Amino acid sequence: MKREYILYTLAVIQFTNIVDSMLIMPLGDIFIETFDITAAEFGFLVSIYAFAATFSALIAFFNLDKFDRKHALIFIYVGFGLATMLCAMAPTYEVLLAFRFIAGLFGGVIGALALSIISDLYMFAERGKAMGILMAAFSSASAFGVPFGLYLAAQGSWQTPFLILGISALTLSVAIIVFFPRMTGHIDRQKVNSISSTIQAITSDSNQMHALAVGFLIVLGHFMIIPFISPFLIKNVGLTQTDIALQFFLGGIATVVTAPFIGRLTDKLGVNKVFTTLMIVCFIPTMMITFLTPAPLPYVFLWTTLFFIFASGRFIPANTIITAAATPENRGSFMSLKSSLQQFAIGISALISGQIIFINDANQYENYPIIGGIAIVLGLIAIVYIRVLKVAKGN
Repeated sequence: MKREYILYTLAVIQFTNIVDSMLIMPLGDIFIETFDITAAEFGFLVSIYAFAATFSALIAFFNLDKFDRKHALIFIYVGFGLATMLCAMAPTYEVLLAFRFIAGLFGGVIGALALSIISDLYMFAERGKAMGILMAAFSSASAFGVPFGLYLAAQGSWQTPFLILGISALTLSVAIIVFFPRMTGHIDRQKVNSISSTIQAITSDSNQMHALAVGFLIVLGHFMIIPFISPFLIKNVGLTQTDIALQFFLGGIATVVTAPFIGRLTDKLGVNKVFTTLMIVCFIPTMMITFLTPAPLPYVFLWTTLFFIFASGRFIPANTIITAAATPENRGSFMSLKSSLQQFAIGISALISGQIIFINDANQYENYPIIGGIAIVLGLIAIVYIRVLKVAKGN
């Protein structure tokens, strides 16, 4: 089977996974009102998925490289589909928390496995382009998946999009079973497959440890902002749920176009130059969004769209060099640990944001600019860290 077919199938898998993980956030205002919860409780609803993903990624860290990539993908993706369908059946906030935890156990490993497969298929010199296509799945999820999910939620109930996502995942799992080839090349290259050797291979390598730190910092800063964008725009800026759907559509369309271009630019100009430029430029829409007050929609959409472009774009060069920090034989374990740390970053960032931000007597969100400032500081640290990363042998 051509590797391009595998790449685009993984992009579709990522699409469903990302829509599921993202959809909670723009529906925040609905969840807060439906379940009568606070901003902190909503932050915990976002975090519970991430903490479950942290736990499952740690398990995968010790086991993922032992198995055929195809078999691992089938097991994880089927579990994800079933768990997402359960979320659609949650009658209360507490039950939804439990089902989001289960969904996180499976969904949190999908990204790491997809990156491992791509890194096995593409050498470093052409990996930026492949990462750009995979990142386009994020853009497509923003442009089409999330707005459509919000539309379904507005027309029917918030449960509908989760039910459709679950059914779609199970249907795609059948195609993976039938058409995907076995992928065992990473197993053939392994010398030792014990827990101690897996840990030592990563912790004794400063390059891999620095790569994990970079990934952690970028995600921590990113998700300090993300969970409360939609609730903030609704309560403080005056947008409607329909406007939020349009915001995701515009931002997603823009990144569908720009992500492949950024990927090619990464291969041409180098990781450090592209990452540093995108990170610094992203600081501008970050602060503009967190300081927004009621304004015309085109003005609001300008800054949210620019945030989509640069915030998602910086992950392309970052993931290109981070995936290359590990050798092929332990890449799955490395990517699982990376996923675990990044999911933990998502979880604590949502909790931190939920504690700093509060709803005032006017039913508006306070302290969002503080979150923007913290995100920028974390971004500056990531710029320093990424410059020390090197490409490992075998990439």
